[in-house]
Amino acid sequence: MTGRTFRSLRVFNYRVWTIGSLVSNIGTWMQRTAQDWLVLAELTHHSATAVGIVMGLQFGPQLLLLPWAGYAADHLDRRKLLIATQAVSGILALVLGLLIVARLVQLWQVYAIAFLSGCVNAIDMPARQTFVSDLVGDDNLSNAVALNSSSINVAQMVGPAAAGLVIAAIGVGWTFLINAASFVAVLASLYCLRVNELHPSIRADRARGNFVEGFRYVRSRPDLLAILFMLFLIGTFALNFPIFISTMSVRVFRGGADQYGLLTSVMAVGTLAGALLAARRESPRFGLLPASAAICGIGFLLAAITPNVWLFGGALVIIGISILTFSSSTSSLMQLSSDPAMRGRVMALRLAIGVGATPVGAPLVGWVADTFGPRWALVVGAVSGLAAAAVALRYLDKSKMNSAASST
Repeated sequence: MTGRTFRSLRVFNYRVWTIGSLVSNIGTWMQRTAQDWLVLAELTHHSATAVGIVMGLQFGPQLLLLPWAGYAADHLDRRKLLIATQAVSGILALVLGLLIVARLVQLWQVYAIAFLSGCVNAIDMPARQTFVSDLVGDDNLSNAVALNSSSINVAQMVGPAAAGLVIAAIGVGWTFLINAASFVAVLASLYCLRVNELHPSIRADRARGNFVEGFRYVRSRPDLLAILFMLFLIGTFALNFPIFISTMSVRVFRGGADQYGLLTSVMAVGTLAGALLAARRESPRFGLLPASAAICGIGFLLAAITPNVWLFGGALVIIGISILTFSSSTSSLMQLSSDPAMRGRVMALRLAIGVGATPVGAPLVGWVADTFGPRWALVVGAVSGLAAAAVALRYLDKSKMNSAASST
């Protein structure tokens, strides 16, 4: 059973990539936690709206750069592209860290670097997700996607807690500098890959209209459309955890940076469990989507009514398991069911809608938290999860009806 769960790690290139990514992801989660704390507690007076603006600037480029992100992932050498994007991300972390340590940082600078980082990530993320298939091939793709999520969630367990300790001990700026240094690991892993053992996908033709072709391809697939609509609902209103956790920690439970970091790490316990469960599955199933979305909605409702920080942490574990199951399943389903030459554009659309929709919802969720309280912001997340489950059930029902009609 363990061998089946970790089978992708038998591939040399995947092992090397996973080690480098894990180190870098820990640094990234340290910076994300520190950035939210910097804006919420040091540059503003507990403004959830400001945190929402930072999230909007960081994730908005997923929509703005959608045509170029999908094109780059489908046409360019993904390994070389990732070397470039990871190097630029490290430089941006270094610049912001130096500004903070020198006590020169201002809120507009955080906004500007968040936007620039978002632009880099918009190009990086579709390439990084489709690069997994280059490392292991299609046979192990579903397992590798799940293990990739496991690595990210181990980092999410370690990074925020480490950030809380670093902030308390030596200051918030050092978390950014540590993250900048962590990019050395992922760059080294990319240089150490055995290029002759990669499994490059079929490259799309460099023709005009390729981006529009990607839209036409998705529009012709009701299953992909249903998944994208679900991703929009959850990405817009539920994936605002910096707002949910920071406002509950500071305003409701009156905690400091260490408690905020710990709560973020606690949620990662759930996402890690969900990732390991996903890695055990031979192949993803559409039926997992309505179940995971519904459980996500219930988890948010429980989080909204919890009377103390410990029960809130327990609700975060439930949310983490369901969110990861949903995210991993959508990623594997969309990659495996798409034409290899279209994967980059399909995954760019997935990221643009699932992640890029967050800027639409983050300021709204932040406003709800500021105006009505953090618990009502969690209710917004709950409604989005339950609505996404309804979308999936409707698609399954129509699919069964169409199958029955075609068989008669």
